[in-house]
Amino acid sequence: MRPSSFQTRIASVLVLLSLVVIGALYFAVQTATSVAVRSQASEQLDVGTRVFAQLLEVRGRQLHDAAQVLAADFGFKEAVASGDAQTIRSALSNHGARISAGLVMLFGLDGGIRASTDARVDAALAARVNAQVMRHLQDGVGIFLMPLADRLYLLVQTPVNAPLPIARLVMGFPVDEAFARELRELTHLDLTLVASQQGLASIRVSTLAVQPEQSWLDQADLAGAMDGEVMPLGEQRYLSQGLVLARGDDFAVRALLHKSLSQAQQAFAALDRNILLIALAALLASLAGALLLARTISQPVRQLADAAQRVGQGDYQTPLELQRSDELGRLAKAFQTMQLGIAERERQLAHNALHDGLTGLPNRALILERLGAAIAAGRPVALLYLGIDNLRSVNDSYGPAGADQVVQQLSQRLQATLRPGDSLARITADELLLLLENADSDSAVAAGDRMQQALLKPLQVANVEVVMGCRIGIAAYPADGDSAEVLLRRASIAMQDAAHLPGRLQVYEQGRDAVHQRQIRLIRDLRRAPERGELLLHYQPKLDLAAGKVRQAEALLRWQHPQLGMISPGEFIPLAERTGSIQLLTAWVIEQALRQLQAWNERGLQLQLSLNISTEDLIDPELPARVGRLLGKYRIAAEQLVFEVTESGVMLNPAVALQVLHGLRECGIGLSVDDFGTGYSSLTQLKRMPVQELKIDQSFIRELDDTSEDAVIVRSTIEMSHSLGLKVVAEGVELERSLRLLQHWQCDTVQGYLISRPLPAEAFEAWVAQPLNSRVSTV
Repeated sequence: MRPSSFQTRIASVLVLLSLVVIGALYFAVQTATSVAVRSQASEQLDVGTRVFAQLLEVRGRQLHDAAQVLAADFGFKEAVASGDAQTIRSALSNHGARISAGLVMLFGLDGGIRASTDARVDAALAARVNAQVMRHLQDGVGIFLMPLADRLYLLVQTPVNAPLPIARLVMGFPVDEAFARELRELTHLDLTLVASQQGLASIRVSTLAVQPEQSWLDQADLAGAMDGEVMPLGEQRYLSQGLVLARGDDFAVRALLHKSLSQAQQAFAALDRNILLIALAALLASLAGALLLARTISQPVRQLADAAQRVGQGDYQTPLELQRSDELGRLAKAFQTMQLGIAERERQLAHNALHDGLTGLPNRALILERLGAAIAAGRPVALLYLGIDNLRSVNDSYGPAGADQVVQQLSQRLQATLRPGDSLARITADELLLLLENADSDSAVAAGDRMQQALLKPLQVANVEVVMGCRIGIAAYPADGDSAEVLLRRASIAMQDAAHLPGRLQVYEQGRDAVHQRQIRLIRDLRRAPERGELLLHYQPKLDLAAGKVRQAEALLRWQHPQLGMISPGEFIPLAERTGSIQLLTAWVIEQALRQLQAWNERGLQLQLSLNISTEDLIDPELPARVGRLLGKYRIAAEQLVFEVTESGVMLNPAVALQVLHGLRECGIGLSVDDFGTGYSSLTQLKRMPVQELKIDQSFIRELDDTSEDAVIVRSTIEMSHSLGLKVVAEGVELERSLRLLQHWQCDTVQGYLISRPLPAEAFEAWVAQPLNSRVSTV
């Protein structure tokens, strides 16, 4: 097993736990054994103490009985009474030897020694013995211990009566190793007797194999000092208990009973061996069980890890072979379920990555992949780029759900027109791509016509019938490009061109790429044109026909591109409206026009200036407030400013547009309807608009003569406007006959090349300063 493997860690933990448990059990048994041994030893010492006391008492009574036998002997009493010293000594020696008495003494009633079997007993020693005899007689004790010379004796005394006391007999039984061995045989306890004289342990009797040191005996001489203490002697450990046997003025006799704990512990040696063997067997079993358990756990975990690695590498098909009924088996089943779920989600994600979520059609990535594969194989293909008309209006009217419903129905209807092998894809909200295999431009035109015909039937949206149209651009391989991206771009260009054609279907025309690239460049550069100073205003005079004076002018935006030169408004204004840059341009035009009016006012040139306002500006509720702040900033009267709006711009969002127009009018700004006659001309709508001026489109004025159909329209418009209280401006005046007709019909104001072309500010100011006759010869 590897040192850091999961299996090793499991086995190590289990073995370690087993070691802890076994060790704790072993030490608990050892502790309990030690306590039991000590407790048993303590009990044996208590019993031994009582046995020792009883043994002394029995020996004392035996000795006392023997002493009384001698004291009662008639011959002995006669010898004591007569003072026969030789007979007395003989009787004492014979009787003491018969009962194994080590010492026999006879004291007179005066306390003096009369005879002794031990020659070492002198007067001083006899006086000490007599003093103890007298003291014990007062205490009623006839048996006592006392050290004499170098030996310890158990002494008894009895009076010699004849019939009155004539002497006192004292017999001593030696307490020696034999006595101690006898006690050990009875109690299985070792005995140490210590007799101290003048504070020194002068006599010792012990059954211990190793004699205790003198320092230990000196400590044991203190009463109870060694009780319950464990004393090491050699290789043995002893538990001791002390007992004071006798005490005098200059001596003390103590007994120490010892119990070998080491020997007592030997009784549990077999138990210790058995416990160690059991612990070793348990440890080996734990190790084997731990290894087996670790293998049982780690092997499935390793299989799960291998399966997870396969899943991480994208292999969702290899099954996890783990047949178990326990928790790991349930984990394996859960893992298999997860694997299948991931595989299904992966498949769904892969499908979603290449398909549209709403319609289920292929998306841009998939259709381009198929297109690229067809081109790589050299198969002729045609690409149709479809733009859905009025989907935004459906979204505004019926909400996003209605727009989604329209797209779903439309895609289903278009799919019904496809041939086997053709692909329909949705690439944006309102744009679709159709890939026709083995087809050229002519086949694509036929397919596009079928699709337009399929959309003539109304669609159902919220129980309302909606008719949708489409514009279609076509590009084919290999005629129009040799790569998927090129074909897509050119089909998109053709689709944009189709939006301006009656049939709304267009095949890509060679050279349109350059126009498209130019448009892209203009769109990109237009946003930065104001800050780069590339924009400028030209001013076209407006002639007041009744007064014969120039009182108004129209500000026209021009763009001087640093590389492409002067860009026509007809080219960049539609691009700005389409890309959302028009509001930026309008803001620049308004502020620049007000700045120019301020400069002219300061030089005494009072003019009314007309500005064109786009559709996006008309639906900006903040426009009136913003213009009002600029008027205050440049100190320009609102009457000097006229905003020209188109009917079609107002009709896109009439409610908001009318609110903005009323706000401008409340500021005092004049309003004019531009390009009248080309849009949704409605007298009702015109009546609702707070305008003061109507501007006839130049398409009716440029070729105007009294025999054309335009003459009827222009004359009727002038009369109608005057009847509504509106002034009329005719733009595009280029011919003198047109000017005379307009004068005759009492048109209020005219502008056009006949009067003057749009001029830069300096040139316009110089033009206004010239006499009117030199500027317009016909006036």
